[in-house]
Amino acid sequence: MDAGLRTTLQEMPKAELHIHIEGSLEPELIFALAARNGITLAYHSIDELRRAYAFTDLQSFLDIYYAGASVLLTEQDFFDMTWAYLQRAHGDHVCHTEIFFDPQTHTARGVAFSTVIDGVHRALREAQVQLGMSGALIMCFLRHLPEEDALATLEQALPHRAKLIGVGLDSSERGHPPENFARVFARCKALGLHLVAHAGEEGPPAYIETALDVLHVERIDHGVRCLEDAALTQRLARDKVPLTVCPLSNVKLRVFDRLSDHNLLRLLDAGLVATVNSDDPAYFGGYMNDNLVQTFEALPLQRKHAQQLAHNSFVASFLDNVTKEKYLAEVDAFFLR
Repeated sequence: MDAGLRTTLQEMPKAELHIHIEGSLEPELIFALAARNGITLAYHSIDELRRAYAFTDLQSFLDIYYAGASVLLTEQDFFDMTWAYLQRAHGDHVCHTEIFFDPQTHTARGVAFSTVIDGVHRALREAQVQLGMSGALIMCFLRHLPEEDALATLEQALPHRAKLIGVGLDSSERGHPPENFARVFARCKALGLHLVAHAGEEGPPAYIETALDVLHVERIDHGVRCLEDAALTQRLARDKVPLTVCPLSNVKLRVFDRLSDHNLLRLLDAGLVATVNSDDPAYFGGYMNDNLVQTFEALPLQRKHAQQLAHNSFVASFLDNVTKEKYLAEVDAFFLR
């Protein structure tokens, strides 16, 4: 890749729409929080913990992901984790971010829902003031747990409705189809929340269809397996349903063996509103710009694709139309330089 394209990818304005805040928890911060909270970890050093990041599939990652989250106990812990991510994202010229968080991971450990959301939300407010970044929160339900748990979590969230822009569905996809959560998503839609769901990562293209038809989601997280179904691909393109694609994550979790095998270019060529995101960057080897640079190095992507991805990231966001247009104008101005 020539230096000009690399600089373009690094400096272009962009939005990040698929980031699990617990997945931004770097080993250094895990150890710092463990020390602050008097928690003994199963790993004796930062290097030992990093070496454990050799995942064979989604579940092997989730096992260590949940272990890492065990150090998060106080509102300040959640603030510190989120602030660390926001500073990194700002350095990558991310102007707007829509952050996933998993309250069930924490409430199951006895951490109050308010502790979780207040810490994360305070960091987003601080980023608006100090960094000029806009941001929003998407509460995810853990699909390996029963829908009753999700409904109970929604009840806990109701006093904090104003802090949420939407809800999502994450955790292990295999054997946990979207339709299992039809009731809670219908309730969230009635509350005026935006709806997204992980589908078509490890799960089949049929999960994308049921996420659309049963849950009525507006955006598909991952969705890379849609190309296995031509009719579904055409539908996604026709209806302009965005996909929040996470290239480094897909390789780390063996969805693709190598980055050069990734189908991002084919998704764009099919007319899909694909975006690039970092997913769980502390575990998967890179934040936003790492994902962009490494993917462009591995695939025959060009400057026009960079502009399309930057455009898509804002088009796919849940920003109001006026703010969207402002960011899109910034993208166009950047590429006219």
